[in-house]
Amino acid sequence: MESQFRSIIRQKIVDAQEAPLPVLTRRDVWLPAVKGKATAVIGMRRAGKTSLLWQILADRHAAGMGRDGLLYFSFEDERLAGMQVQDLDLLVEAFYRLNPAWRDARRAGFFLDEIQLVPGWELFARRLLDSENIELFLSGSSARLLSREVASSMRGRAMEAVVSPFSFRERLRHAGREPDRPADRLIKAEQSRLDRDLHDYLTQGGFPEAQGLDSRTRLELLRSYVDVVLLRDIVERHNLSQPQVLRWMVQQLLGNAAGAFSINKFHADLKSRAVAVSKETLHSLLAHLEDAFLLCSIGIATDSERRRQVNPRKVYPVDTGLIPLFDRSGKPNIGHALETLVLHELHRRGAEVAYVKTPDGFEVDFHARTFVGDEMLIQVCATLDDPATLAREVRALEDASLAYPNATLHLIALDFPAHIQVPPAVQLYRASHWLLDIPGNSGS
Repeated sequence: MESQFRSIIRQKIVDAQEAPLPVLTRRDVWLPAVKGKATAVIGMRRAGKTSLLWQILADRHAAGMGRDGLLYFSFEDERLAGMQVQDLDLLVEAFYRLNPAWRDARRAGFFLDEIQLVPGWELFARRLLDSENIELFLSGSSARLLSREVASSMRGRAMEAVVSPFSFRERLRHAGREPDRPADRLIKAEQSRLDRDLHDYLTQGGFPEAQGLDSRTRLELLRSYVDVVLLRDIVERHNLSQPQVLRWMVQQLLGNAAGAFSINKFHADLKSRAVAVSKETLHSLLAHLEDAFLLCSIGIATDSERRRQVNPRKVYPVDTGLIPLFDRSGKPNIGHALETLVLHELHRRGAEVAYVKTPDGFEVDFHARTFVGDEMLIQVCATLDDPATLAREVRALEDASLAYPNATLHLIALDFPAHIQVPPAVQLYRASHWLLDIPGNSGS
């Protein structure tokens, strides 16, 4: 068996190093750089983790590293079925036999995809970091080991790089329409095209494989993504005895994107339907869904752990394209989709996010704290054409600012009248400009 793996591994290395680098849409993913640690590329299935590995490899090559020092190796190959951790040494042996000049003298780059398919891979990866002069990138997603656990299994020897579906800028880039100058300097026709692109993005989402598909095909593709996550990453992995409860929860959560979700209320609803399930199980199901990156949730902004526990969480799908799969209202739901989009952009920018409830009963969509400590209060609204809507959104921000005096105030909308007036403390953004990271008070 070892000799069989040896020849397959050698051939895969040769093929990968001789293959032309794939032409891919460039991703704007933050990459940690800590000497002595691996980088674990994680995220939901089909979000583009393998593509990011190739992008990093191509960047290293563009910076001067020869292809002979760069190894991409995927373990998702039926010929490697049954491979054990001791067989992984064959990979190192074959690489350095083919490229002896790189051993110890120069730092090679290893990009190991779906490595979790080999039991015990963590021991190998940690030893590799200690014994070889390499830069190590790992990625994986399966029912055996969720992608998030690829990093945690390294016991402090890996940092995470999270891959999400395309951001708005990445989607424009993929379509060949990324602005070549600041969005606030576009002419009217270009701005109209940008707004049209954003509306399409809100309804269609950013999964790479779904781009350019007709509506029916896209929805069926996205439905298949959800089904695979539920079946393989949750039901089979955790041996769930009540998979229907999981599906009911997903319908509730994704059918009410950006809405509040209370385990207690959901438990009471199930109890009224004579469904016997514990609250602990429901908490576990929500955690499983987040671990699989199908959705994320944020809690209320508070220093009180008890208040954080008793208040509902707001839940958002990983991608706005999933909202039409579960929303039964028949409406576009653009406002909730935009709120979802803003949350994911805040996460991309490295912010910690919660929502705010003021003592006077106002709610602010997001309180965000950046990695350098800056605070923001952010309201998201589809349109500000109605003066009453504008007054309500501004009043909520001003009320919340009493509790967060160091926070800057931000109001984001798809569109607003040309001569709209907001208080000087409130920064008003056209959504397309904010998503492309353009300074505030952008006119229409």
